[in-house]
Amino acid sequence: MNGTKVRAVNGKRQRHQALIDLVRREALGSQEEIRRRLEELGHPATQSTISRDLEELGLVRVRDGGGELRYAAPEGGRAAASPGVLRALLGEFVVRIEHSGNLVLVMTPPGAASAVARALDETPPEGILGTVAGDDTILVVVPEGVRAATVAARLRNLAGLA
Repeated sequence: MNGTKVRAVNGKRQRHQALIDLVRREALGSQEEIRRRLEELGHPATQSTISRDLEELGLVRVRDGGGELRYAAPEGGRAAASPGVLRALLGEFVVRIEHSGNLVLVMTPPGAASAVARALDETPPEGILGTVAGDDTILVVVPEGVRAATVAARLRNLAGLA
């Protein structure tokens, strides 16, 4: 690779990381807001570049607890969740948690369930076998021998609902 291509690839990686960090820390609801913040951080980009970056990273717009649209990660398995991201997503988007048998239901505002479920799948708290997400509800499956009430309490604690 020549020097120009190396700089372009490194610049894209740095912009992608800055974009992921921004949407995890800030409630950014438009591509223009993202463009301005990236520029302030030294990563100037056009709207079409930001649109491509959002698609490549799997970042999507969801409604937060206050009903406002904002970009969120992770989605589509491309932006890996960490325990801190999981806690932040649960705290921001989970509005109620119920359990029955070996199932836990996690309720979110419309459009947020997919991002929260992806984070639960990527960084599952102890006792979670897997998830299925709809628009505003996540079905969490708990393995045999694990009490759903315990998992629900753990999730409520992570979400700040306890």
